[in-house]
Amino acid sequence: MPHWGYSKTDIDPEKTAKASAREIRVSPKHATEICTTIKGMKLDQAKTYLQQVIKIEKPVPFRKHKKKQPHRRGLQKIAAGKYPQKAAQKILKKLEEAETNAEFKGLDTENLRIIHASAYPGMKIKRYRPRAFGRMTPHFETLCHVELILEQTKEEA
Repeated sequence: MPHWGYSKTDIDPEKTAKASAREIRVSPKHATEICTTIKGMKLDQAKTYLQQVIKIEKPVPFRKHKKKQPHRRGLQKIAAGKYPQKAAQKILKKLEEAETNAEFKGLDTENLRIIHASAYPGMKIKRYRPRAFGRMTPHFETLCHVELILEQTKEEA
């Protein structure tokens, strides 16, 4: 079994809570765009945003993977966007797990902020489809890793 680490190492373990998902079956491109969008948000704000994405009420702006992407209403500066529901469900589940880890550590869940959210490709599942005349077509599926780190911020008075 491999030992997984986090790509961000300079964090205070007393103020932070972590959660990660390894080798999940979502698109790495969709997960990357969602993580870019929710990074820096407060926890409750990110959870409501992801729930709106799942209900197809709010689009996720696609900044990096935007070729041939349609325009969506509700995006200010970047017009290209999508509604990646499957990736949003998996990342929302991991956010709730990170919140549970923070509660276990005794952190205040009202003042949690996402300081690190990243997604990157994992291994490829290699399959082949048989075609006519004895040929085959590759049908590969790329799995995805997602890392989330929450940090307790100071109370706003």
